Amino acid sequence: MMQDLSTFKLPANFRGRSALIVQLWWLVQATFFRGSPQFAYGFRNWILRRFGAQVGRDAVIRPTATITYPWKVKIGDYAWIGDHAVLYSLGEIDIGAHAVVSQSGYLCAADHDYTRSDFPIRDRKISIGEQAWLAADVFVAPGVTIGAGAVIGARSSVFHDIPAGMVCFGSPARQVKSRLKADV
Repeated sequence: MMQDLSTFKLPANFRGRSALIVQLWWLVQATFFRGSPQFAYGFRNWILRRFGAQVGRDAVIRPTATITYPWKVKIGDYAWIGDHAVLYSLGEIDIGAHAVVSQSGYLCAADHDYTRSDFPIRDRKISIGEQAWLAADVFVAPGVTIGAGAVIGARSSVFHDIPAGMVCFGSPARQVKSRLKADV
């Protein structure tokens, strides 16, 4: 037997908040967050903090960004989250200070165990190091750590940890060179 979704059960407290709070967040995100002016970064950061996100000083989060569960997200000082980026925070997502998740990036912090018929969901933390840059349309798989200062090229898919200071691209992303000139 492959998967039998009739046997799937969401683990207790998987969302981290009650169904009411989850729905309230999705309503606020769809209205006040998305409808806020582009320049209203402080307002969006304030909303996220009210819902339990840890948002650092002067973080830049665009109004078209989607954050599934803000209480599972930590965004460092001066970090940028671009237009249409998705933080699929079924598990924790930690984005370091001065890091960039460019437009249409997708950070997926959960998966399913396909080897079991009940197809259980698993949260798997994603960590993006300080000063890392994920260029446009980068996909980051569950459980991945991207080291400080790493650069991930546009449209890359990251399925394994990336060391600090490396420039990587492709699908799957592969190391190309060091970001630091002194190491070249």
